[in-house]
Amino acid sequence: MGCAGFTCSKHSLCALNILYVMVSLLMIGIAAWGKWFGLVSSFQVVGGIIGVGVFLFFVALAGLIGAMKHHQVLLFFYMIILFMVFIVQFSVSSACLAVNREQQDHLLEVGWNNSESTQRDVEKSLNCCGFKHVDPNSMCDAACFPNSFCSPCADQIKEHAGDILRFVGGIGLFFSFTEVGRLNAYIDYRRRLSLLPIVITRAIYSFICPRILGVWLTYCYRNQKDPRANPSAFL
Repeated sequence: MGCAGFTCSKHSLCALNILYVMVSLLMIGIAAWGKWFGLVSSFQVVGGIIGVGVFLFFVALAGLIGAMKHHQVLLFFYMIILFMVFIVQFSVSSACLAVNREQQDHLLEVGWNNSESTQRDVEKSLNCCGFKHVDPNSMCDAACFPNSFCSPCADQIKEHAGDILRFVGGIGLFFSFTEVGRLNAYIDYRRRLSLLPIVITRAIYSFICPRILGVWLTYCYRNQKDPRANPSAFL
């Protein structure tokens, strides 16, 4: 059987979702490791990373189970989630790439003023004090502060902020289009069973009449054809 067949599509989807499970566990582990060893003191940052990792884990797990068992319910909701994630991820990535210098400076200053824990982390890691000027009467964790040789942090932050935004935007665009690839793969996966026209038509009706959603999902699942069985047989 060629790579365009049912088995190859199934194995490809399983491999992609296993990759995303590993990425999600890596995100959770790195965030927990950074918080445990005090590398990041901001609970909001750590909580956000762990939250994204947990969400990605459950989405990938649902896709993996749906691909392995060809579970029509999981596949249907998985495609909806993929499309929503693609829209959000593509929008955020495009915004990162479209931020100009003035907007970047404003966002950096707002973020600096809104989080004292982030200020301490940046001052300690970059060995600087303050954002645009050094206040000798303020508290600073930088090693240079007792010697009064500290420079403002704004210049060092701005030096790398543009590269970071471009990197994050590029990575986000890459993964957003892999979401589209997975979505297309699932559509092709379902088309192998000649169910795609039924899925599209009944999905429209399910949004109009939510009460028949459970009946529609049960109908699609019970009437799907197993490619390993007799082609004329229905389960």
